[in-house]
Amino acid sequence: MASFDDFTNALDYPMYVVTASADGRPSGCLVGFASQCSINPPRFLVWLSKENHTTEVAARTDVLAVHLLGPDQQGLAALFGCLTADQGADKFASAPWQPGPGGAPVLCHVTAWFEGRIEQRFDGGDHVGHLLAPLESGGSASPARGQLTYSAVRNLEPGHPA
Repeated sequence: MASFDDFTNALDYPMYVVTASADGRPSGCLVGFASQCSINPPRFLVWLSKENHTTEVAARTDVLAVHLLGPDQQGLAALFGCLTADQGADKFASAPWQPGPGGAPVLCHVTAWFEGRIEQRFDGGDHVGHLLAPLESGGSASPARGQLTYSAVRNLEPGHPA
């Protein structure tokens, strides 16, 4: 499917850190597959790799937090994109955070964030989709500030295969 690969290789989508907590343990990962998918009611769909520890944690919770990164937050993207909890990494020891109103870890110093209640899960092949209904949000995102995009992190060595 060379033409589909050409299509997807041309995309420069925003990067997010998605966090979850279950059994008192926080988890999080770098995500590029995510988008608003409904205006009324407001909904956001985020896809987590089945290879990722965060997907296991997300299966045991009702709330996820989605964090929008600024263009200067490549270090945070690397922390959540290159290290893996299933190999013993404690990402949250290096990233200030606090529990969000719904219980998901909310990272400090990100451009913006929201917590969403998981309304549905979808099997999408090698990823699981989580349809989120927003509960709480914070930060000060603006088009002028910009956002971290895939082109800025495409050379990171992922902690897992997709």
